[in-house]
Amino acid sequence: MRPIMKTVNPATLSFAEAVLKDVGINSFVLDQHASIMDGSIGAIPRRLVVADEDYNAATRALELAGLKKEIYRGD
Repeated sequence: MRPIMKTVNPATLSFAEAVLKDVGINSFVLDQHASIMDGSIGAIPRRLVVADEDYNAATRALELAGLKKEIYRGD
């Protein structure tokens, strides 16, 4: 699994999940419960991960959906 997005914005996360689902890429949200435990103040970003072999296709799909700035590239 490889992280493709880190965000504290649940709307952005939900949109990214929908985009990936529409193109047939399975994704999984990590740190969702930890983020809720912090009172949703944004201290713990949620991570959206995809399978390693789906990373390039997922990146393209998110870029086409206007989420290029949200893609986590490990920097």
